[in-house]
Amino acid sequence: VGHSLLAAYSVAFPDAHFTVWNRSAKGADAFAAAHPEVAIASDLENAVRTADIVTSATMSTAPLIHGDWLKPGQHIDLIGAYRPDMREADDAAILKSRVFVDNRHTTMAHIGELKSPLDAGIIGPDHIIADYYDLPSFQRHDPDEITLFKNGGGAHLDLMTADYIMRAAAHA
Repeated sequence: VGHSLLAAYSVAFPDAHFTVWNRSAKGADAFAAAHPEVAIASDLENAVRTADIVTSATMSTAPLIHGDWLKPGQHIDLIGAYRPDMREADDAAILKSRVFVDNRHTTMAHIGELKSPLDAGIIGPDHIIADYYDLPSFQRHDPDEITLFKNGGGAHLDLMTADYIMRAAAHA
C-alpha cells in the first residue's frame, strides 16, 4: 500500500519530501531500494512530530500515532486498521483533531479508531465533523487545527461513488 500512497501523494504534492517508517528494517530497506528519493525514518515519534501530513496504512491492533506527538496544522490520514480491534492512533490524537471519515455508517460502529473512543464515552458522535456525503464540510477552518481522516475502505466506497454519479447525472 505504501507504494500506491507514495504515487498518489506525489501527484497531489509534487514538491513534497517523503519519509517512510516501517516496523521492520527489512521492510524499510526494500521500500528505499524501490524509491531512492524517499528518506527512511528509524524513529516513528520524530517522523510524526516533523511531518506536515502523516499517513498510516497498517494492520495495527495498538495505536502507533500518539496525540502528544501531533503539532498544529498537521493532517493525519488513517487508512489501515479496519476492524473493531484495530487502532492506528490513540484517543489523544482523536481528541486533538477535527475528525472526518469516508462514511459515518461504516466507520463509527465498526472500526476501532472511532468505535473504541465512542464506546468509552471519550468522544461523542458529533466529534466526527463530516463524511463524503457532506463534502462542503471537508475544510480546514484554522491553519493551526489538526485534522484527521479515517478511511473505512471497502466496497461501500464504490457504492458511494456510484451514488454520487447517479445524483449528479439526475441534476444535469
